Order: sequence, then structure tokens, then C-alpha cells
Amino acid sequence: MKITVLAMVLIGLMMSGCGKLPVGPDEEGWRSVQKRELLTILKEDRYASLCNDGTLLERVEESGDSKLMTKLLVNYANHLANGCIDIAHFKASQRAKRRKKIETSYDLNIEKVSAEEIHNKIKAGESIDAILKPYVPKVPQYLQLLKRYKAMQSDANISLRILKKVRLNLERTKLMKSDLGKDYVLINIPEFMVRLIEDNATVLKFRVIVGKTNMQTPIFSERMRYVEINPQWNVPDSIMRKSYISRIQANPAWVKAKGMELHKASYDLRSPKVDPASVDWSKYPKDGKGYIPYKLVQVPSLRNGLGRVKFIFPNKHAVYMHDTQAKSLFKRKTRCFSHGCIRLGKPVDLLNYITTHYSKYSTQTVKKWYDSLKTSHLVLNRKLWVHTVYLTAYVEESGEVKLFHDVYGFDDSQRLIFDVEKERHLPLKKEEKPQED
Repeated sequence: MKITVLAMVLIGLMMSGCGKLPVGPDEEGWRSVQKRELLTILKEDRYASLCNDGTLLERVEESGDSKLMTKLLVNYANHLANGCIDIAHFKASQRAKRRKKIETSYDLNIEKVSAEEIHNKIKAGESIDAILKPYVPKVPQYLQLLKRYKAMQSDANISLRILKKVRLNLERTKLMKSDLGKDYVLINIPEFMVRLIEDNATVLKFRVIVGKTNMQTPIFSERMRYVEINPQWNVPDSIMRKSYISRIQANPAWVKAKGMELHKASYDLRSPKVDPASVDWSKYPKDGKGYIPYKLVQVPSLRNGLGRVKFIFPNKHAVYMHDTQAKSLFKRKTRCFSHGCIRLGKPVDLLNYITTHYSKYSTQTVKKWYDSLKTSHLVLNRKLWVHTVYLTAYVEESGEVKLFHDVYGFDDSQRLIFDVEKERHLPLKKEEKPQED
């Protein structure tokens, strides 16, 4: 049986002094009890964050080197806080997509891990679990995926492909906003679902439509501020160029037929109107960029493209959740049809819930606003975060793991920095069991 140098030292220390470990630190500040705790955590990889440091762990076990042990702990904390995805490769792939005119954005919540701070905590005698605690993701899906991944590692019926998919999503949760909030809306892009979650329980869940594969819904977090009832749709310049200028050129009457108005330099319906036929649209080519001094607005109506309600969480992407006229699209299995915003399958259900639980207004008052076809604003008086996420593996409250198609290709572009297969702990078959000496 192989006994490492560190193990021999620990055994010797335990045998001395009536079997008690000395509490005094070594030159690096480590106490024996801390070393033993760290090795226990790493050997079982309690937080699934050893990643590519297996060789370093072996060196620590063989040498007992305290400086290497400090390095190993800092690495483990960093992997726990920021995941084990090759970030440089992912950022390069995102840049490559944008060069191909694919609109894509994925916020990475990178946390600073201070080696000096961790070393000071070691010297102060803190337990390893206490040192790691600030870096453990608070995202509920992290704990759920961690539990399922641990069980899958020793299950021979689980394919390596599925195991890799679950582990990749476990790493994604480390890159999410650490604190999602007590109450929040979670939009899972590859699942095409939205959930309103309160105290870790799902109170609302229904289908959504997300951005096309070349106009991807961005991955980010923001706080919902208000709901616009009977909204006007302010068509962004980018959508004007890509989708609408050619239609206006072909038929200027198309604007009025769609319940729209063209205004000079402003989305304000009180600003001067412009005759679409009077504009030289050739100045604003489809593949061009920049400001267009004419603003296309679809006025509030039963035919408005945004439907009757939109939910605003101000952000740099100008993305929001909204109703839609295209109800039939919710029957599709793959629902990538929008320009980046999130279309809701049950917008009125969400409106009523937010009215009751996140505003000072009654549902009767808000219904009057809704029926008036005039624009009104419902301001929230309680915090409600909105998180768009990309989880191709999701653990339901029942404990079932659901897997989803990689619609935006992030499973391919987010590479793990280690080999999942080498981590696997499959039970040996009878004929594979080693012979005893």
C-alpha cells in the first residue's frame, strides 16, 4: 500500500502526544488539522472544483509541501468562484461570431480571488470550509447540479456525453450572478421557459420565445423596474435597417397598414410626423450602421407587435419581456424567432401576479388600464430580478435532470479546462478488481 510523505507526517504527529495533533502552525502558517481538512475536501472534490489540478494534488500528497498546498487551495477557490471553462477561448469564439454578423452577448461574473487574503486566513487558523465558503455559488442550480453530477459519476448507465453536459452547466452556474435575489424571474434560453421563483419555489412557469440564432437573446441580469401596459413599439435602428427599410421603399403605405407612424428624430408620438415616401431611404443601407434620423413607432393597439404589455428591466441591450401577436409560435418545440427580446406565452398571468405581489395597485385598477388601450406604467415597489441564463441541463424541483438542445452553440464554445472522463468513478467489474498481494 502506497503511503505519501504527507500521510506519514500526519500519522507520526497523531501518534505523538497521546494521539493528538499539535495545533502549532508550520512556517507557511498551516496547522495539521487544516491540512487534513483540505486533503479530505480535495480527495472527494466536495465542490467539484479540482478541475485541472489533479497533478498538483498528487505532488502535495507526495511532498507535503505547504507552499504547494497554499497554491492548491487558492486554485480551488478560484475554480469554485469562477468555474473551469476556458474563458479566453470562449471570448475569442464570441468575437468570431460577431465578425460573422451574429449578435451575441454573454455576461461573465468573474469574482476576484485574493491569494494573500486566503493565506492570511490560513495563518489565522480558519477552517478550510470557512475559507472556501465565500466562493461557494449561492445559485440554487449549482447545488442541484452538483448533487446530480456526483451521483452520475459512479453510474455506468450514464453516458460520457451526458456527464460532460451536466458538468459544463455546473460550471456555468459558477459564472452566473452570485446572488440571484430572494425573488427573481429566470429565463432559460435553451429550454424556452420562464419561471418566477420565490424562496426557491417556482410560483409561475410558462413558455417563451427567444432570439433567433443570429440575433441571440443576451445572457445577463437586471432588476425589473416597471411594466408598460398597452405599449408603443419603438423600432430600433438596427431592426429598421435589417427588416423594415426595404419594405418601406417597396411600399410606403406599408407603414400605416401596420399601425405605425414615422417621426422626425424622436419616438415621442407628439413629435412631427414624416411621410415615409418623402425619405431617401438609400442613405440607410441594410448592411450599414449608425443613427437614423427617422423613428418608426407602432402605436398602442390590439395589433401592436409587442401585444398589450411589456416588462421593463433597463439594460444596455434594450431587451425586455413582452406579449406578442404570434401566439401560434408557442406550439413549436424550438422557439428562436425574436430579434432578441423575450416573448411571453402567458403575459397576463405574469402581469396579474406582479400587480398583486410587487405593486401597490389592485388588479381591478390595472385591468381598467389594460382595457383602455392607453399606455400606462405599473411601477414595482418590491425587488424582482430578471436573469436570462443558458442552461442546457436543468434540475427540476422534483430532482429530475432535464437536458436541452444547444440552440446558440455555447456547449461547443465553452470548453472545460479538464477531462471529465478522468474524474469519473465507475465501480470496477468483478473481473477488473485488483488482486490482493
